[in-house]
Amino acid sequence: MTIAIVGGTGPEGSGLALRWARAGETVIIGSRDAHRAADAAKKIHEETGANVSGTENKAACQSADLVVLTIPFEVHAEILKHLKSALHPGQILVDTTVPLAASVGDRATRTLGVWQGSAAQQAADLAPDGVLLVAAFHNVSSELLKGDAPVDCDVIVCSDDKQAARRVRELARKIPGVRAVDGGKLENARIVEQITALLIGFNIRLKGHSGLRITGLPPEVYDI
Repeated sequence: MTIAIVGGTGPEGSGLALRWARAGETVIIGSRDAHRAADAAKKIHEETGANVSGTENKAACQSADLVVLTIPFEVHAEILKHLKSALHPGQILVDTTVPLAASVGDRATRTLGVWQGSAAQQAADLAPDGVLLVAAFHNVSSELLKGDAPVDCDVIVCSDDKQAARRVRELARKIPGVRAVDGGKLENARIVEQITALLIGFNIRLKGHSGLRITGLPPEVYDI
């Protein structure tokens, strides 16, 4: 599976790219600046020896099986409109975006109201018909992703397409330490996005890299 990471030169995108490259996945780092994307890809390739390349965001999406959005909310709609002609039916689009108040200049650690209900549902409205929307990776610390240690965090995966959600959960489990949990339908992404704002508040006040663990579930649910 070829993975394109839109905004892949940012903290979360580069962290996910590094982890998946180490796991042997083919990764294309996307950026508005193709040269910057190529430089980021070169560094990861030199470290991992994996098949990693970098190019402009739209070009990165065209040949990918799965596209991951790791972009700030303030450019969310703009970038999705730019990418629309590069996305195609059957492609999985994973949205990690959290509509934080900070994205519009507010210092509060809270989420903004989104007309569609969540950033992921906004992406579903803006993406072409047939693109399979999945919300995931909101709560994983970018600092921990860029390190070497296992990541102590569960990834909650929300989607209206069960097969797409399963493929994303499989991809999440390729990151050492991560467990993946079925979060139900895409509409539940709004809850996960709000939890992310809470975790960011912890990190700011308590100087940490907090994650989320779901307890009390049967062990087999993490392998489905």
